[in-house]
Amino acid sequence: MSVHAKAAICRGSDEPFTIEDVTLDALRPDELQVRIIACGVCHTDMAVRDQQVPVPLPAVLGHEGAGIVEAVGSAVTAAKPGDRVILSFNSCGDCPSCEIDAPTYCYNFFPYNWTGMRADGSPTLMQDGEKLNANFFGQSSFATQVISHERNTVRVPDEAADLPLERLCPLGCGLMTGAGAVLRSMDVRAGLPIAVFGAGTVGMAAIMAAKIAGADPIIAVDVNDDRLAMAKDLGATHIFNAKDDAVAKIQTLCPTGLGYAFDTTGINKVIEDAWSLLAPKGICGIVGASDPEDNLTFNEAAFMGGGRRVMGILGGDSDLKTFLPELIGYHLKGQFPFEKLIGYFDFDQINDAIAASENGSVVKPVLRIGAEG
Repeated sequence: MSVHAKAAICRGSDEPFTIEDVTLDALRPDELQVRIIACGVCHTDMAVRDQQVPVPLPAVLGHEGAGIVEAVGSAVTAAKPGDRVILSFNSCGDCPSCEIDAPTYCYNFFPYNWTGMRADGSPTLMQDGEKLNANFFGQSSFATQVISHERNTVRVPDEAADLPLERLCPLGCGLMTGAGAVLRSMDVRAGLPIAVFGAGTVGMAAIMAAKIAGADPIIAVDVNDDRLAMAKDLGATHIFNAKDDAVAKIQTLCPTGLGYAFDTTGINKVIEDAWSLLAPKGICGIVGASDPEDNLTFNEAAFMGGGRRVMGILGGDSDLKTFLPELIGYHLKGQFPFEKLIGYFDFDQINDAIAASENGSVVKPVLRIGAEG
């Protein structure tokens, strides 16, 4: 029996998202059917809309979904019907990265997440009998029903039964990336200084995680004073507006240099400035989506002589099955209050939610797609 759903279809930057009827393909043995309750809006969705990321259009996007399992394939062990789940990126499970529990660096990330189809080329969604590009990050959660996979579906722990899925959904990408960059990728040490450049969802998550890690001082840099005030509320010990010579202020505050610099802006000049602030053995982590034509320039002697490092980071080096429950645990203890970032929108307000993300009025827009009851 066919499963019908409503999905927001993206046709490019010149057209608004439109909610239309779609049909799910039959489940494969390692797949789940999930009724989506909520989905976060992320800048990567907009990057696809603008074709900065080569996902074919038209497509159903959305990759911070959370919902309730409706059905499972015969080989699924990640969850059972009725379970509350968070969805994230997909991975192959067999490559050298997946073998060491580093799925964010899956050798087959592209076919499993960005081709618009399953890795074998078959569709997960149809419209009017024709294939529709979907399976975005193994989910395409701008929809009322989705197909997810064994490897990108995480059951919400029993201790978080009282937390609404509309709050938990952003953990699957932006929050995981920022927190993971601090707690896993860079493995920030207590007592060392960190500066976070860019106070969006990823940067705010990094600031909260830096507080958990015991970094000191924790410096937030942005051009938006409202965002900086929020960063201070979430754990930053110092806030500097980038328009007001933030580099000089960091040098004065940390004369021996930063233990860690974390860039979420993707702007090469910002990254180069951040790197110049590092202490010996300092790490500059970068997650911002830079223009493919941009390059970085560092002084070779300073790079080598101080043992400084530049680290590209994807997904916060997260192993989904362990790290998402870990973040939920921090949230339950009040150490990761990410709910302060969220603004809610109804599903049919998806274009308003995207506008709010782009104009900066909401740090993390979340679409309310269905009801948990």
